[in-house]
Amino acid sequence: MTDRKAELAANLAQVEERISSSCAAAGREREEVTLIVVTKTYPASDVRILHELGVRHVAENRDQDAAPKATACADLSLTWHFVGQLQTNKVRSVTSYADIVQSVDRTKLVTALSAAAVRGERELGCLIQVALDAESGERGERGGVAPDGVEELAAAIGAAPGLRLDGLMTVAPLAGEYAGRQRAAFDRLMEISSRLRAGHPAANMVSAGMSGDLEDAVAAGATHVRVGTAVLGVRPLLG
Repeated sequence: MTDRKAELAANLAQVEERISSSCAAAGREREEVTLIVVTKTYPASDVRILHELGVRHVAENRDQDAAPKATACADLSLTWHFVGQLQTNKVRSVTSYADIVQSVDRTKLVTALSAAAVRGERELGCLIQVALDAESGERGERGGVAPDGVEELAAAIGAAPGLRLDGLMTVAPLAGEYAGRQRAAFDRLMEISSRLRAGHPAANMVSAGMSGDLEDAVAAGATHVRVGTAVLGVRPLLG
């Protein structure tokens, strides 16, 4: 086993223990939570090692990094998640490799994703990114739609050819009433998810929690956690 593979295996084991312990504490089955490893800034070689170690869900947040990496790993059985703020001029590229876009936050983006998915003869999963730091009608500091805009976006995705409404995503906010209160933020997301599922029962995916707060997300009921640093190590500085 190479040094890097041994390092990633040890890190994955620690994250797995954290998820398992959190599930047990919350009275949940371990199978209810899917680990997505955020591989941004790391090479395709790491993605290959992760696949060897059993990881099947990976995430990226920049198309210029993700597109060549996805191409280099096209022979692997992976589900690719796009989690970054997405500009419409990158949509055609992103829909060529992403299976799920977790950062849908405006109707203009829904329209662009739908057109690209139809053109590529693909069905694209979509999560609405909820900004818990945004006022009505505004977007969050890190992207996302205000809670009162979720239903309108859900209707748009549900009616759009080539798109599938899978659920919700959030990033714990750095400002506003939920700043520093991750568990409260994730509980709020679960309330919004419950309302969404009343009209869209298949939209049951809830993506929340990262390396520092995955326990809070699991306790609240998240179905997917997005972990980067805890698996891959401290990210190299970008020039």
